[in-house]
Amino acid sequence: CSRADDQYKNERSSYFNLPSLDVSVAFPQATPASIFPPCTSDYYHFDDLLTPEEQAIRMKVRECAERDVAPIVTKYWEKAEFPFEVVPKLAALCVAGGTIKGYGCPGMSITGSAVATAELSRVDASCSTFILVHSSLAMLTIGFCGSEAQKQQYLPSLAQLKTIACWGLTEPDYGSDASALRSTATKVAGGWILEGQKRWIGNSTFADVLVIFARNTATNQINGFIVKKDAPGLQATKIANKIGLRSVQNGDILLKKVFVPDEDRLPGVNSFKDTNKVLAVSRVMVAWQPIGISMGVYDMCHRYLKERKQFGVPLAAFQLNQQKLVQMLGNVQAMILIGWRLCKLYETGKMTPGHASLGKSYITLRARETVSLGRELLGGNGILADFLVAKAFCDLEPIYTYEGTYDINTLVTGREVTGVASFKPAASNQRSRL
Repeated sequence: CSRADDQYKNERSSYFNLPSLDVSVAFPQATPASIFPPCTSDYYHFDDLLTPEEQAIRMKVRECAERDVAPIVTKYWEKAEFPFEVVPKLAALCVAGGTIKGYGCPGMSITGSAVATAELSRVDASCSTFILVHSSLAMLTIGFCGSEAQKQQYLPSLAQLKTIACWGLTEPDYGSDASALRSTATKVAGGWILEGQKRWIGNSTFADVLVIFARNTATNQINGFIVKKDAPGLQATKIANKIGLRSVQNGDILLKKVFVPDEDRLPGVNSFKDTNKVLAVSRVMVAWQPIGISMGVYDMCHRYLKERKQFGVPLAAFQLNQQKLVQMLGNVQAMILIGWRLCKLYETGKMTPGHASLGKSYITLRARETVSLGRELLGGNGILADFLVAKAFCDLEPIYTYEGTYDINTLVTGREVTGVASFKPAASNQRSRL
């Protein structure tokens, strides 16, 4: 075989291994996403609904994402590697910790945290997922459910991104049915022994701090634990071959007799209901990811249609293209307004699980439609990550699924509005009516 391979190599053309042309040379008619388009998607002046502080957050995150993230993310996405070089830039934004007050955290409004999520997602959903997992899941769990000593020990460093966190709930056999998880926590002298397996855990392969949920073998309730990286018996390995959020390092976590001292058990997690306090906030944040993705896709398509010419005129001159662009724009406005209203409901203590689930399910559905239209508008270039839309198209798929699939979130809202839970199939009747 090696001889045949050598012969084949010798017979190939002299230009077989040349690097790809830079896209500006290969396709000079349109500007790639490494030079990000200006924001044209705020058609209904969403800024007017924001406080001056929230407007400032929005602009500083937008400027950072366009300046520091856009030029480099495509190469990392293609290689499925995380862009660690942007972490200091993201740290300087001071958005990690979101709504947590004190302990070096920014104490933003939930609306401010939401627009920060959207602005990162507008340029790169992987970077926004990195922050969301670290901040709106792991840090928020410590903020809501940790002891005072734990907050003081962990939150300041996490807020500065000097240390990174992940959040381990999902297991190979338990995704939508997360409350049935089987990882166990057994009380021993001075601490706990964790056994089990987690899957799809973002940031896990390089996290310094792992927030892990396991079933207390004595009470059969879910408890939370802070596990430090490289603890004996802990292993995290990267999940390969993803088609979306490729820069996010999702991992499989194995827990084999991992000892966690008593001081690292989260005292505020005593049942699965306690995790829902965190999930309520994170579900709102996740709803703002597809909003940001759709904004970026619209902005890219808006510029592309005016630059790219066919039949002697810009693509923007064709009625079919204008109709698709306007449909995308309408979706974005509706998604923004629903997301904003969710934030207001949360801030006033009126948001229910059904509210959050309807927002997440509706917004991801409309975002799917929006990025699909964007892919159509870019034609052949719609499958190139260089022009954003292909990457956004793929990145939206895991977001459509995580933090509750479209179907599960629909059922959460359905249960709330009807009073009937329909998560499990009806018991089969052994006797036929016939």
